[in-house]
Amino acid sequence: MDVTDLELNVSTVHPEETTSQELFAHLFEACNILRGPINQDEYKIYVIPILFFKRISDVYDEETQLALEASGGDEEFAGFAENHRFVIPEGCHWQDVRETSENIGVAIVSAMNGIERANPDTLSGVFSNFDDANWTDKTTLSDERLKNLIEHMSKLKIGNNNYSADVMGDSYEFLIKKFADLSKKNAGEFYTPRSIVKLLIMLLAPKAGETVYDPACGTGGMLIEAIRYMHNDKLTYGRIYGQENNLTTSAIARMNLFLHGAMDFKVTKGDTLRSPNYLERGSLQTFDCVVANPPFSLKNWGAEQFNSDIYGRNMWGSPTDSNGDFAWLQHMVKSMNPKTGRCAVVLPQGVLFRTGKEGEIRRQLVESDKLEAIITLASGVFYSTGVSACILFLNNNKAASHRGRICMINASGIYTPQRAQNIMTETDIQTVFDYYTAYEDVTEKVKIVTIADIREKDYSLAINNYIEKKEEETIPPEEIRRQYFEAYYEMVEAETRMRELLLKGGYISE
Repeated sequence: MDVTDLELNVSTVHPEETTSQELFAHLFEACNILRGPINQDEYKIYVIPILFFKRISDVYDEETQLALEASGGDEEFAGFAENHRFVIPEGCHWQDVRETSENIGVAIVSAMNGIERANPDTLSGVFSNFDDANWTDKTTLSDERLKNLIEHMSKLKIGNNNYSADVMGDSYEFLIKKFADLSKKNAGEFYTPRSIVKLLIMLLAPKAGETVYDPACGTGGMLIEAIRYMHNDKLTYGRIYGQENNLTTSAIARMNLFLHGAMDFKVTKGDTLRSPNYLERGSLQTFDCVVANPPFSLKNWGAEQFNSDIYGRNMWGSPTDSNGDFAWLQHMVKSMNPKTGRCAVVLPQGVLFRTGKEGEIRRQLVESDKLEAIITLASGVFYSTGVSACILFLNNNKAASHRGRICMINASGIYTPQRAQNIMTETDIQTVFDYYTAYEDVTEKVKIVTIADIREKDYSLAINNYIEKKEEETIPPEEIRRQYFEAYYEMVEAETRMRELLLKGGYISE
């Protein structure tokens, strides 16, 4: 694997700093140290926790140094908990593991477990959730190999003084994307292109002090982008929520948020459709901004239980167990604050036109007048899936001029082709967002439709049924006939001339 080639055609397009690329290359080289005894689709369960362990230790050292300088060298004061974001117990620091000469795997596990136990409110499970990692099996990972890994990671300081949270977090997201690249297994769920995430957050436009919730948060990219959009304002503290069903991925999300500098957030593990974690007095907790890229067309998602849902999330009906797209949508709608709630969700385009139960749910969605915009995206912009996707944007507090209307945007032609896949650049998503903010017709791109228009088309939301096409110039049949025979005689003349040349050169005979 050529590390320098990994990101030349990276599908996430945003301004990259040289330091971010260098850091990513260093992190990915750690995977090469594991190559051989560890399968490539298992790299993440080793490299991600070891990175986080090193980051915590380096940040702790920086905080210690600041406290020493502030106290005139008082080491006891420098060790006080109030001087640190996390507690690192004695014997659990990175340097303790680095100085270990044998049974290094045992030392790594002991240090990680010790840090978890010392920080139950913030770090519980962040290391132990990677329970597939077998650090102590010397037949797989020898002391020599682990020593090489520790020494490689020790070459770089990755505290806040060395890398900003954004640079550190961006490199970490490169790594997550690369792991999705290698495994191919759940890549579509595992990684959402940064530009698509940014577009979703631009639509939601969260304000500092508002709550943000992602019910299928994956590695936390949507929540991170929301915090970034609000400039990491302190009013975001305690107002960021996520739920993720996969144990390891939920741990990655928490690490990702920490590495991006997020403070006081909640990311929990659990099956959102069967057992939502955020409740208030027996009802679903509601939020100002709800955002997600849930698993497309999820099967066996719990339709029977949803059919009699105690939280009332089946207000428009219960989809079949073969496809959970509208279950996710209704969960998100029910999670919107009744007055201020907005929702941006990525779903496969089939939700716009499929019939049966989904057709009835879509009818009620349209009649609710919560739907403010639909954006169809180019095929292939989502990692490792050829499914064409769309964005639905809903609003419980539409502007008066938007009520009874929906902005349909055909963004299927707004993308930048690359070698591996189509991508949407910053310029591309700004073009789409400008179409939304203008909220007016644009031939072949945008159509503002009324609920009455949609009723006439039996509640289909297939955008091509509404977008106005350019009038094609019609050419009279006699002109077509003239052009055809003109081209035909040119062809005959060219063939005759070619034959004459071949005969003259002696290449063919009569």
